[in-house]
Amino acid sequence: MTRLALCVLTFLSLGTPAFSQASLRAQLTHVFHHSGVGRQVAFSPDSQILATSSADRTVKLWRVSDNKLIRTLLHPEGVTSIAFSNDGRWLVSGSYDHNVRIWRVSDGALVRALKGHEGVVWSVAFSPDGQRIVSGGEDKTVRVWRSADGALLKILRGHTLNVWHVAFSPDDSLIASGSFDKTIRIWRGDSGSLVRTLSGSKEAVVSIDFSPNGQTLASGGDDSSIRIWRVSDGALLRTIETPNHVYSVAFSADGQWLASGGRERGALGTLWKQIAGPGSTHGTTVRLWRVRDGSLQQELAGHADEVMYVALSRDGKWLASSSEDKTVALWRLRESVR
Repeated sequence: MTRLALCVLTFLSLGTPAFSQASLRAQLTHVFHHSGVGRQVAFSPDSQILATSSADRTVKLWRVSDNKLIRTLLHPEGVTSIAFSNDGRWLVSGSYDHNVRIWRVSDGALVRALKGHEGVVWSVAFSPDGQRIVSGGEDKTVRVWRSADGALLKILRGHTLNVWHVAFSPDDSLIASGSFDKTIRIWRGDSGSLVRTLSGSKEAVVSIDFSPNGQTLASGGDDSSIRIWRVSDGALLRTIETPNHVYSVAFSADGQWLASGGRERGALGTLWKQIAGPGSTHGTTVRLWRVRDGSLQQELAGHADEVMYVALSRDGKWLASSSEDKTVALWRLRESVR
């Protein structure tokens, strides 16, 4: 392959048209409330439902069109993570009680609980075909389950500290996991064998997300940076320095944009929060970025405390962000071309 062809492929993998002058803006439209710290949020595949999770032991399903609460899924302990299946029929959740649960979206029925983790389950995800679920947690393992009957298929070992986030690649061939041990591991989706380890993060890797075409992977963490990696060989393509610890990163459905959320970095910010209490953290912590050049598009002020998670809807119209201030903000997205 010529050097020119390789450069073109690398450029295209970052997800935006070569001469795009588009910009992205968001406007706050609604705020949802929990009685505990907000955790993960997720849009249904048709972008009609927003699921929100919280340490208050609930998952709440909201209708995006009118912001009405559809139903509440009750858990024995706080909920850490949620994800929809690609057909929108099922929702999976992870919890402080060490269990993974599968719920039927249509009526909120609990289908089954998957037991085996030996600590908090920090992250869950459905495979694109809906046949498997991957989870990661405090016990340093990544576990793969069969969704039809809850059977444990594989335990992927190698991380030396908490696994904070897991994800399937869009083509179902790979599983990625980010950990407190400062690494990202890429595993084969079928055999569970380790493909490669991505090193270079200076602190914990808290969030990861595959681009829609599966060619790149974004990561964010406690070193106040967003990194974009090429999946095929693990090359680091770009580092975006941010003013915040990055708790969450999410690609838009077209791969052109990236959202991030987190908290003010540094010991001083943490100390001030401990002294002044929740709501005292200053600075904007939701940001929109253009993937092609890493340029900051907008800073979103709407939360009184650190942002735990961000999600973008597949129809490209919505952004949701959850916070330690017990709220979930719904933002309307608008793309403009200069």
